Amino acid sequence: MMFYFGQRRKILYVNIFQERKMLKKIALGMAAASVAFVPLAVSADGHKCTNDTWNKIMSRGKIVVGVKADYKPWGYRNSDGSLVGMEIDMAKDVAAKMGVELEMVPVQSSNRMQFLEQGKTDLLIATMSDRQDRREIVGIVGPNYYTSGTNVMAPKALGLTSWEDLRGKPVCGKQGAFYNQIVEERYGAQVIAFTGNAEAKQALRDKKCIAWVYDDSSIGSDLSSGQYDDFEMPLQSEDDNPWALAVPLGERNCVFGRFMSGMQFQWHQDGSLIELEKKWGIKPTQFLVNYNNRMKDWLAD
Repeated sequence: MMFYFGQRRKILYVNIFQERKMLKKIALGMAAASVAFVPLAVSADGHKCTNDTWNKIMSRGKIVVGVKADYKPWGYRNSDGSLVGMEIDMAKDVAAKMGVELEMVPVQSSNRMQFLEQGKTDLLIATMSDRQDRREIVGIVGPNYYTSGTNVMAPKALGLTSWEDLRGKPVCGKQGAFYNQIVEERYGAQVIAFTGNAEAKQALRDKKCIAWVYDDSSIGSDLSSGQYDDFEMPLQSEDDNPWALAVPLGERNCVFGRFMSGMQFQWHQDGSLIELEKKWGIKPTQFLVNYNNRMKDWLAD
């Protein structure tokens, strides 16, 4: 009788083992099939996802990111020629999270989107403001990681503290800038418009105006250059214009776009961008504070 039950138990074990092998084969087959069908996935907007850029990055083990090399402190070359800055650190974090090497390609405002379109870069993190016309060319994904707005550069000696301090005073500006009319109508400033930034800033040095009104990120870049030590950006920036990073248009709602959206969410949630502002000496923005408050983990201490 013991032999009989032993045989039954042995047969039962063999059957269980065979079933497990069969289930494993089925599971592996299903996994392989799912991988095979990834290129045919369809995003929420009905676009077919090929995930070409993501797959290319992973297969070669390297991501190519377009960055600024002349916009201190977001992206610029230090004394040894290396690219450094706030956006450079962001690009490094992306590569680290993806587990790949990083190659950075300097871009300018005039060619950054074209480089992404042509495949010269895989990703764009280059002080680009988020606009509808740009969303039709490259894959802009949210939440936006930064912002710029309108502010002034003024001599520290003047001690400006409020936009109302500009009322009735001469303020230098650049011809065609939309905020010239705003500061005139909203605060009664008398804008003297120049054809270029260099002329406007020289007029400020020559005391032909009490301040220069312009984009706060550009002013911040000037103040970081060491050439304007007697000047400051004293006011609260207004009329935010959010900045966007971009993936190729076809990957906006696919794997790569979703990944970069998650990166930006995490940067806001854990305060990484606020820390980068501090690291690079950038004037703190309420934009980042607000996003951090909205996205922070409600269970975190």
